[in-house]
Amino acid sequence: MTAVVLQARIDSSRLPGKALLPLGGKPVVLCVMEALSRVPSDVRILACTEDSYNDFLPLAEKAGFEIFSGSKDDVLDRYCKVIQKFQVDRVIRATGDNPFVFADAAFSVNNEAAALTADYAGYTGLPYGAGVESVSAEALLRAAKEAEHPYEREHVCPYLYNHPEIFKIHRPAAPVQWNCPNIRLTIDTQEDYDRAKELYTALNKEPLFYNGDIIIKKYAEIFRT
Repeated sequence: MTAVVLQARIDSSRLPGKALLPLGGKPVVLCVMEALSRVPSDVRILACTEDSYNDFLPLAEKAGFEIFSGSKDDVLDRYCKVIQKFQVDRVIRATGDNPFVFADAAFSVNNEAAALTADYAGYTGLPYGAGVESVSAEALLRAAKEAEHPYEREHVCPYLYNHPEIFKIHRPAAPVQWNCPNIRLTIDTQEDYDRAKELYTALNKEPLFYNGDIIIKKYAEIFRT
């Protein structure tokens, strides 16, 4: 079983409450879930912190996501508990501050990961905030047993790609139509949020909202990159 697992929390030091800030009239985290709904999978799960559960529950239900709460700081453990609860074989990992995640790129890299039986797969060179990681459940469970550094547990996947002698890693350059590492699409600061509001409004007029090349084209039109 393949699961899209979106990690999210409400508190943020740089932009407090950003997951619930309005974007196109909807909370940011709901926009992220709507984008990820375009990624084929057997189940979609919002893996949040315990203190976010009540706020996120109605949004997850609206988006058709299951919801699970777990450790705030040990996000790797949160993912592993999701794997165990939902009997997942492969995880498409996404984060809650990326409403412009490329659904087509996510589909593509996950297909590559499955074809190669990669433990970890992720494109390099995508706009910051556009990508996902495709990870085998078995590899994440092993990482949870072995990873000791807090950074490796908070960020979930570093233990995997920093140990290519243990895990099968696939990190190719993104296909040319999506390879724009100079573009920033994540929401982490007020400046990011202001830019996201403008971009989201413009993209709502596009029929293929969640295609990476459409997002890149619209970003370039607005911000003259």
